[in-house]
Amino acid sequence: MSENATQHPPRPSARAERNPVADLFSATGRLKAVPRKPARRDQLLRHLAETLFEPDRDYTEPEVNGALLSVHDDSAALRRYLVIAGLLTRTRDGGSYRRATLPA
Repeated sequence: MSENATQHPPRPSARAERNPVADLFSATGRLKAVPRKPARRDQLLRHLAETLFEPDRDYTEPEVNGALLSVHDDSAALRRYLVIAGLLTRTRDGGSYRRATLPA
């Protein structure tokens, strides 16, 4: 092992620094798999909430499903994970969804 390698750990790529879940997606932007580890899945869900849904806007279930289908075939599972994580909430009437306010 070279002396340089021991002094300087490899830096993550610029893409990984901007998007810590980038490795979960294929080159075409499709999600390869939903992570099993809760912390990693939470990172993914936060990313999906931030990138697919606008704050202060109501979405019908078909709109939510369409947005999630753009990245993965199991939109129902992703929608359920988002709701359980508190990142997507159902409106009082139960007819639509809204992105929750995300903590910084």
